[in-house]
Amino acid sequence: MIDAPLVSGIGPLLIVELLTLGLGAGFLAGLLGIGGGMLLVPFLTLIIAARGVPPALAVKMAIATSMATILFTSLSSLRAHHRHGAVRWPLVRGLAPGIVLGGLMSGAGVFALLKGQGLAVVFAVFVGFSALQMLRDRKPAPHRQMPGWAGQMGAGGTIGLVSGLVGAGGAFMSVPFMLWCNVPLRHAVGTSAALGFPIALSATAGYVIGGWSLPPALPGAVGYLYLPALFTIAAASVLMAPLGARTAHRIDVQSLRRLFALLLMALAATMLWRVFA
Repeated sequence: MIDAPLVSGIGPLLIVELLTLGLGAGFLAGLLGIGGGMLLVPFLTLIIAARGVPPALAVKMAIATSMATILFTSLSSLRAHHRHGAVRWPLVRGLAPGIVLGGLMSGAGVFALLKGQGLAVVFAVFVGFSALQMLRDRKPAPHRQMPGWAGQMGAGGTIGLVSGLVGAGGAFMSVPFMLWCNVPLRHAVGTSAALGFPIALSATAGYVIGGWSLPPALPGAVGYLYLPALFTIAAASVLMAPLGARTAHRIDVQSLRRLFALLLMALAATMLWRVFA
């Protein structure tokens, strides 16, 4: 997967791989509000492991690096969705405090304690469950609304904790949750794009704290973060996120829902295959 003569550095093939990942992640971040993390983790795991990093550590580095890229992607996606009036800021304010606490807990504590294979299984199970829920397209009770402050705090904490463990922007949980509470799909996607930033910020801070004493696994790695991948992917994804957001407001809602669900199922299957293979 990488050019052998430059395996200790940053070869041109690696740059092409990372740029391609960044473009795809940025487009999906804008289209589905997912932050791009669920696309990045499986492929970054392959790329990092191919450079000689043990698989268990490669998974953790992929998760941490993926989450850090969402700091950049989410802002670009957020601006595009905000221009379309799709971000419900009261929901952002209600969910964000719990998300920050959950993200810090996952990045600074729980993440370091779990095995890399265990994280991959957690990732696949939650993503697959979210996909099935969306494909079933069960209509929520008409009277159901978003919970009050305590309920949003608890929901945000769960979203932040799980997102920090799997390196995703949280939309694989927050979008189905908001749909269950009768938030329209486009508003759920736009609001999830806004929530991606506090998720990424808190979890990345936790990864830095948790991995501070680790020796660099690769040139350019700092703890769990692989900086060459972070900056290359971030640069490409920021360019594509606005295009994805514009597309989200032009296509049919049911098509958007099915696309979201099918993407989640494919990514869950990819991670499970990697674990058991």
